[in-house]
Amino acid sequence: MLVSGSDDLLLGGAGVVAGMVGSAGGTASLVSYPALLAVGLPPLQANVTNSIAFVANWPGSALGSRPELRGQAALIRRFGVVAAAGGVAGAVVLLVTPRGVFDHVVPYLVASAALALLFQPKISAWERSHAVTRSRLVLPCGLSAVAFYNGYWGAGSGVMTVVVLLLTVEKNFARANALKNMLLGVSDIAVAIVFTVFGPVDWAAALPMAAGWVVGSMIGPSITRRVPGDTLRVLVGLAGVGLAVKLWLTPG
Repeated sequence: MLVSGSDDLLLGGAGVVAGMVGSAGGTASLVSYPALLAVGLPPLQANVTNSIAFVANWPGSALGSRPELRGQAALIRRFGVVAAAGGVAGAVVLLVTPRGVFDHVVPYLVASAALALLFQPKISAWERSHAVTRSRLVLPCGLSAVAFYNGYWGAGSGVMTVVVLLLTVEKNFARANALKNMLLGVSDIAVAIVFTVFGPVDWAAALPMAAGWVVGSMIGPSITRRVPGDTLRVLVGLAGVGLAVKLWLTPG
C-alpha cells in the first residue's frame, strides 16, 4: 500500500497518542488499530503492522519508567522468557488459523480483565481476609496466557497484564504498569520477528507509527507518576470495558 504524506501525519500522530496511552497503562490499540484501518489496511494486515509498530513502545517506556523499574530487573529476566514464548505461540496461531476461530471470545477476555482491574482492591481485600494461598504458578500461567493473546491480536493485553501483576507481585499501579511495559515489550519483539519473516507487514505504515510511538511512550510513564493510582486503575478499567464493547459490536 502506498502511504501519502497526510497518511504519514495521521499514523505518526496516532503513534504518539497510542504510545502515551499504552505506556500509561491504557488500551493503545483503541488508537493505533483504527488509524491503520483508516489509511486502507485490511484487518489482518492492520493487526500485524500494529504489532510491529508496538515494538517502539518498549525503549520509550523503559526510558520514561526508570524510577519505577528499579529493583525489577530479576523479575523481568525471569518472566521475559515466558512472555516471549507465549507471544511467539500466539503469532504462529494467528498466521495458520482463520481469525474467526478466536475473534468471538476476544471481547469477553478484554471485559473480564477490565472488570478484574476495576475490582482489584476488593479482590485483594477478599484474598487477605480469607487468607488465600496463591500458587506460584499463577503469575507464569497468567502471563503466558496474556502473551499468547498479545501475539494473536493484542488489543487489551496491557490491561490484562496489569491485572495479572497487580494480583500477584506488585500492588503499586505505576510499578506494575512499568513492569507490564517491559514484559510485553519482550513479547512484542518476539512476535515482531515472527511477523517480519512470515506476516503481511506494511512497512510504509509501520515506520511512521513506530516513530510516533517512541515519542508517546516516553511521555506516558510520567502520567502514571503524577496521577493517583486508583484514578488510573479506574480509567484504564473503564477504557478496557469500552474496548470490549467496541470489539463485540465490530469484531475483527
